[in-house]
Amino acid sequence: MTTAFLVRTPVVPERANGPETRVWWLLATGWVAQVALRLWLHRYHATPVANPDETGYLLAARWLAGGAAADLSGSTFYHAGYALLLVPIFWLTSDPELAYRLAVGVGAVAGAGAYPVAYALLRRSRLGGRAALAVAFAAGLSPAVLVFSGFALADAVLPVVVLGWLAALHDLVADGPARRRVWAGAAAGGLAAYAMAVHLRGTVIVAVCLLVTVALWRRLPRAALIATPAATVAGAVAGDALNGALRAALYPRGPRDLSALLVERLTSLEGQAWALSGAAGQLWYLVAGTWGLAGVGLAGAVALLTRRAAPLAPRVLAGVLLATTLGIAYASSAALPDEHRVGNFAYGRYLACVAVAWTLAGMLVLLRTGRRSVPRYVTAAAGLLAVTGGVAAWYAGDRLRRHAFIAFDFPEVIFLTGVPDALDLTAASLSALALLACLAAAALVRRPALLTAGVLALIHVAFVAHLAPAPPTPGPDGLPAPSPPGRVAVEAGVKWNVWVPLSYRVWWTRIERYQGTPPEGACTAVVPQDAGPPPAGWTPTGSGHGWTTWTRCRPS
Repeated sequence: MTTAFLVRTPVVPERANGPETRVWWLLATGWVAQVALRLWLHRYHATPVANPDETGYLLAARWLAGGAAADLSGSTFYHAGYALLLVPIFWLTSDPELAYRLAVGVGAVAGAGAYPVAYALLRRSRLGGRAALAVAFAAGLSPAVLVFSGFALADAVLPVVVLGWLAALHDLVADGPARRRVWAGAAAGGLAAYAMAVHLRGTVIVAVCLLVTVALWRRLPRAALIATPAATVAGAVAGDALNGALRAALYPRGPRDLSALLVERLTSLEGQAWALSGAAGQLWYLVAGTWGLAGVGLAGAVALLTRRAAPLAPRVLAGVLLATTLGIAYASSAALPDEHRVGNFAYGRYLACVAVAWTLAGMLVLLRTGRRSVPRYVTAAAGLLAVTGGVAAWYAGDRLRRHAFIAFDFPEVIFLTGVPDALDLTAASLSALALLACLAAAALVRRPALLTAGVLALIHVAFVAHLAPAPPTPGPDGLPAPSPPGRVAVEAGVKWNVWVPLSYRVWWTRIERYQGTPPEGACTAVVPQDAGPPPAGWTPTGSGHGWTTWTRCRPS
């Protein structure tokens, strides 16, 4: 489904907001502004930093484009769905830095797409035109679609895919022409399948999509009932085939296998405690990282599901979003290995794909629930924040202080607390509730939509100012620097944080892994720093933290 399809078919006719052409211009102008902001914010991003994730996706894209493969055996498998978007980059250039900068550009374009798709979703939720434009623009600046758009990560596109999927599901279940509902069903199934090709989180989206068709089979036109699962299954099969080819090429000895850990978690009390507390920590981060709006949206979704007299489409979307969120939080936590980092207990990245949707839900509740009900929903959000944060803190205990705090895992929390090297659950919660109070106060005025959207935009502008980077310090990045076109081999003792990013840096050949003596015909060998003197014929040419390079032929 394209953005054009979503915007051209609003449920509420455009009346008081001028002709449709004006809306298109506002959407196009706002989208360009959001792209420009992202490009400015991420202007210093020149090389992967979130390893091995970024490198895994970039290597997948390079191989899909016909470039050199790599051996990532034993690493996490990075799906091909997002990498497909980067393939044209490697048709244009083989330069790693330029390719990475272009990948950041793709992320900026995709992330900015949250604005027009959010507008389409809000219009389907019967929010007025001007209000929808303002709220969608402010929500398009959410950290979930701002931070990750500057990296070569699947998280740059998943939030927009989820928004489009929700809009398509709305059109599938809402009253309308049968032909339109068929196309909506096909779009919903296709987007769900694409999400699964992008990341394992998409498996939950596919499951929920299929459950919707099963639960509503009596309410859907027969053609739509066929089109939705058909598109889902066909897309899932195609995505699985593509991922299978990628797995065989880049993971010849297999990727990292967490199935045994997952089974242990699901079948033991301690494993369930880990999974449920981790899910609670993710929900806490979701609420805190959306300035409490996700908590308001969650409370509103539960209330909507209890009202049988409510229209079908909003109830379905509430149930779908709730089931997807809880499913992702639980499944991802259950499969997450203990890496002795604070992010094991409170983490925002896995639920970032639904954060913008919940931001929109929270804004809809504040704007449409009525003045008397706003305090109740704010109180419910505060209670959810306290309960989920309390569960995460109780289970983690002093591990929140002892384990490694990785700043990349906590951009919103660092903004809320001002502390860059530790997690303070209480301070972050109180700051998020203070921002929610400002949003709720704006929602209590006579015409709240524009003011509340303005407050949300100001919060996000403050976050942008906090996130704005300083120019990087010039100098080497600490990685080996082999020269083309010779073969490059890496000894098995070299740590992954050297050979994984080097696999992307070496664009002209596949890096060979070996044990013992460097392979015959290799030009450069990367060995552990304590490897001792090189064999006869080899010359030491460089060293860094944990590695040394030997060379025995001169690059031509």
